[in-house]
Amino acid sequence: MILLIEDELRLAELLQRALSEDGLEVHHVINTKKAKAFLEQNTPSLILSDIMLPGRENGLDFCQYVRARDSHIPIIMLTALGTTDHKVEGFDAGADDYLVKPFEMRELLARIRRLIERRGTKENSSLNTQIADLKLDRKTKKVERAGKELRLTPREFRLLEFLLMNHNRVISREEIAKEVWGVTFDTGTNYIDVYINYLRKKVDKPFDRKLIHTRPGMGFIITDAPE
Repeated sequence: MILLIEDELRLAELLQRALSEDGLEVHHVINTKKAKAFLEQNTPSLILSDIMLPGRENGLDFCQYVRARDSHIPIIMLTALGTTDHKVEGFDAGADDYLVKPFEMRELLARIRRLIERRGTKENSSLNTQIADLKLDRKTKKVERAGKELRLTPREFRLLEFLLMNHNRVISREEIAKEVWGVTFDTGTNYIDVYINYLRKKVDKPFDRKLIHTRPGMGFIITDAPE
């Protein structure tokens, strides 16, 4: 079941038709109030939400609400706002992907399938991940190092989770962009390096032992092996 939050009725109708033809069931609402009521009784496989919505809350507010309840439901934001700042704002709110209107329906369907498949893989994996004194709990969404809880944003949590799932392996920026952001890496941007630095300030800076390392020309690695 896909939860679609879109107040532009013509677009909502097109989306419902395309998703249904692809074998997906869709529940459509026009605002976050109705979306919250739906979530009280149902757990969708994925949420598609516009950012600009009628009412007191917009799509970003709703995204944060969902993340506080369930971090595993994939969320794709649909919006006409396509600047880098807008995209970062969406990712910081907890979105898994961000698609700018107008978009190709085939691309949206491909991203939906990929996120649903990735969710299934995550739910079948271990809830707890640890390296050295760094612990990540997928169920409670808590991260601790040396017994001290670290406060991470939803996007920082996902990035750290992916690094830990691939610890002791160098991961390229292209792979991080694809698996964490669900996009193709643009060599003209530095958002991945920015988020790696955000993580380092919280995960490594307060501690003597550094776990996150850069491999010039290759990518990043999280490891407790001596450097």
